[in-house]
Amino acid sequence: MDYKRFDNVIFARFDRGEEILDCLKKVATKENIKLAHINALGATDEVIAGAYNPITKVYHSNTFTGDYEIVSLHGTITTKDGEYYPHLHISIADEQGKAFGGHLNKCVISATCELVITVFDGCRVDRSLDSNVGLNVFKF
Repeated sequence: MDYKRFDNVIFARFDRGEEILDCLKKVATKENIKLAHINALGATDEVIAGAYNPITKVYHSNTFTGDYEIVSLHGTITTKDGEYYPHLHISIADEQGKAFGGHLNKCVISATCELVITVFDGCRVDRSLDSNVGLNVFKF
């Protein structure tokens, strides 16, 4: 992993064998990020992505192994109870271009991942549990 900060924008590269959520937490902690937007692309060979059922309030996880392009990875860094809280979604595509995706739980890089993190310095959006939907939503 390596990255460089330009004012409020961070360009990061995560390398083969690294896990995106682990690396992102390291960058966010080191840079003291409390609010940011994430965009990324790259390649992966192991992904766990979930889909949320608002009726049962349970995530269903899907595991994908093989060669996939990260077509899109986007989301936010916020806080919950003042602590780091990422929320990312991923879309991946196989060799035939079939796409899969969902809420990101794990993603191991197979070649490289290029992230752009737009930081909102001095700002914070916290999250709290909305019991009606069963999710941690923005709290303003």
